[in-house]
Amino acid sequence: MRPLEGKVAFVTGASAPHGIGRAIALRLAQDGAAVVVSDIDGQMEVGGKTVSRSELLQNTVAEIVSSDGIAISLILDVTDAESIEAGIKQSLAEFGRLDILVNNAGSLAGSNSFLSTTPEQWSASFGVNLLGPMMLSQAVIPHMRQIGGGRIINIGSTGSLGAEPGFGAYTTMKHGLVGFSKTLAAEFGPDGILCNTVCPGYIATDMHTAANNRLAKERDISVVEIKKERYANVALRDAGLPVDVANAVAYLAGPQANYVTGMNLPVTGGVPFGI
Repeated sequence: MRPLEGKVAFVTGASAPHGIGRAIALRLAQDGAAVVVSDIDGQMEVGGKTVSRSELLQNTVAEIVSSDGIAISLILDVTDAESIEAGIKQSLAEFGRLDILVNNAGSLAGSNSFLSTTPEQWSASFGVNLLGPMMLSQAVIPHMRQIGGGRIINIGSTGSLGAEPGFGAYTTMKHGLVGFSKTLAAEFGPDGILCNTVCPGYIATDMHTAANNRLAKERDISVVEIKKERYANVALRDAGLPVDVANAVAYLAGPQANYVTGMNLPVTGGVPFGI
C-alpha cells in the first residue's frame, strides 16, 4: 500500500510547468493521494507561447490520471475568501475529505531595492505569501479536526531564514510564514494537525529563472554570471530541482513524519542563510 493511499491533498500554485507546485502534486499522487491542483486564473508564458493556467492545471491532472492516479483541477485565488470557500467546498464535494494542505502559491511582488518598493507591492506580497495560507488554513482546519487530524505544509524559502538584498517584501512575508507555521503547530497539535515549513533554496523553477533574468538585466551582466555569483555559496554549486522540494513535502505529508511538527526543513543544497 502506498503511504498516502486514501488521503486527499490540496496544492496551491500548481500550474507552472517547471514549478514546485506541480512537482508536489505529482509526487503526492505517486504516493497514493488524490490531489486537488489549483492556481489563479490567467495566463503565463511557456516556451515562448501564452498558455492559460487552467490548461496547464488540466495537463497536470491528465498526467496524474495517466499513471492511475486521481486528481482534479480548479481555479483558486488565494487572496480571495470567496474563491477559497468555493474551492474547498468543491474539493470536499468531490472527495469527501481533505487531509493535506500545501500552501505553495507565492509572489515576488516588491522584489527590487527596498527604497523603490511601494506599499501596493508590499500589500500584494502579503496577500499571496501570508494572508492566503492563513485563509486556506482557516478553511480546512475545522474539517481536519472532524476527521482526526491532518498536515499543513507551507512552502517558505531561504528567505524565511535569512536575507539577501532586493527581496525585502518576499523575505519579510516568508519570515512571517515560519512564525505562522509554528503557531498552527502549537495550537492544533492536540487535534492531530501537524504543520511544518519546507524552505527551498535556489530551485530551477519558472519563478527562479525570472528572478535570475531580472537581476542580470538590472546589473547589465549575463544570466550565466548571475548564476555563478548566486550559487557561489551553495555547497553543491547549482540550483536544485522542483522534485527535490516535492520529496521533502512527501516526507512531511507521510507516516514517517508522524512526530514532526513546527519545524523548518531546508532544501537548499547547502546554502548559508545569510544575515
